[in-house]
Amino acid sequence: MAQHCIKSDQLRMSGTSTDAKLYRYSSLGVRALSCWVAEPKHQKVEKAPLVAIHGLHRRAKSQARLLAPYAATAGQTVVAPRFGRNEWPLYQQATRKGRADLALLSLLDDLRMVGACRSDQIELCGYSGGAQFAHRFAMLYPHRVLRLTLIAAGWYTFPDTSPFPYGLGAPTSHSSGWCLNDVEDLQPFLRLPIRVLVGTEDNVVDENTRSGVSIDAQQGITRRERATRWVAAIRDAAHRCGVTPNITLTELKGCGHDFRSCITHPDARNLFSKYPETLQPI
Repeated sequence: MAQHCIKSDQLRMSGTSTDAKLYRYSSLGVRALSCWVAEPKHQKVEKAPLVAIHGLHRRAKSQARLLAPYAATAGQTVVAPRFGRNEWPLYQQATRKGRADLALLSLLDDLRMVGACRSDQIELCGYSGGAQFAHRFAMLYPHRVLRLTLIAAGWYTFPDTSPFPYGLGAPTSHSSGWCLNDVEDLQPFLRLPIRVLVGTEDNVVDENTRSGVSIDAQQGITRRERATRWVAAIRDAAHRCGVTPNITLTELKGCGHDFRSCITHPDARNLFSKYPETLQPI
């Protein structure tokens, strides 16, 4: 296990004295997961870190920089893992080739051991492909997640008996570490605070949108439609399990499929622990 900074910047929010140090953390190991860490100057040790999962373009550093001013106002560390294309080609599905879920758990253990994070739990946020990973990780490890924020996921695992990754059932055509079988297994996840965000203009089916007769029939065609259907399905599953759902859907007016525009939208102000009223994102 080893930590090193390959670059360190000072991130400052306009009109405040809050600073955050940005650095890259790496662990030793053949399949060790690296990350970008934004560590606030005035860190509150009781705060769970905000773990931000990138989309298919794997812009972990960019996400760390954008999220640092938001979380730093609450003394919260931002951790942005980077899943390499070769090591984790299917990281979005969490338990597929490379086991991205286990890689993240190992990284979090390392960060606690070196003192970068002190909580066993995390606030988990994912964008696009990262939102796919985030909700599947939270389904498997709900005890590790305090709050879940999903932004513009391309598609979802539904609370039904369809084969994973479409549903909770056993995979049929590939090896996987998926272990949930039905909605009863999902009860701890259904109790989590879950925030789902999607742009009103995120209604274009692009090359990264998984499409087909079966998935379109189950989830809808666009990211906006799929978010709406999934939130409704989670609420229904919670009610069937006797759980009070704590899930909301926020449509960001005028936003397309773009992380910066989504995260800086006024209606995203209450995403994290504390937002400043006036923020100049870097």
